[in-house]
Amino acid sequence: MFFFDSTIFILIPAIILTLYAQYKVKTTYSKYLKILAKNGLSGRETAEELLVRNNLHNIKIVPIEGRLSDHYDPRQKKLGLSEEIYYGKSLAAQGIVAHEIGHALQDAKNYFPLSLRSNLIPVTNIGSRMAVPLFLIGFIFSFPALMDIGIIAFSLAVLFQLVTLPVEFDASKRAVNLLVGANIVSDTEEINSVKKVLGAAALTYVAAASVAVFQLLRLIVLRNRR
Repeated sequence: MFFFDSTIFILIPAIILTLYAQYKVKTTYSKYLKILAKNGLSGRETAEELLVRNNLHNIKIVPIEGRLSDHYDPRQKKLGLSEEIYYGKSLAAQGIVAHEIGHALQDAKNYFPLSLRSNLIPVTNIGSRMAVPLFLIGFIFSFPALMDIGIIAFSLAVLFQLVTLPVEFDASKRAVNLLVGANIVSDTEEINSVKKVLGAAALTYVAAASVAVFQLLRLIVLRNRR
């Protein structure tokens, strides 16, 4: 069977990393969501302060549903913050807000990896939906050309995950600098706390990229068996 043959063991390292990343994010986020920032600013107020300081006047801040659903939309110039981040006054809230504004700065400065990732989204969405079905049909019916098309399509999804890494790492680096520069986070303890929140979040992107890479490797191994 395609999904349950011996090559499934190739994915084990990535699966372990993914489980650890999920645990790390959950525990770290929950911990620092309970620790109030000394400056007393809410996520919305932090966002407003950082946007003004960086001349990002055209970005709308809106509360959205969900947990850890926070994001910056470069097409609509909109910063969507989950309610516990939008209204919260925790170190976790301020770190996540600054991270998303880091993406807004990337957008404003035409940061190449962000532009590349945005341009990859349409083809990646198509490729990720088609890749495994095409490969599976080719595998079952011994049609190597179809398997190759599936691998190429899946490679686009892998490329997207790999390009995401520098985008997210850079946004986190910008986040710390933004908070320190605005004197929103000043002492060493708070700075380290914010870095821990951002580091845990970054680990999820590393895990996602590793799953994609190992899955691509698995497809290539299966292809060579035919």
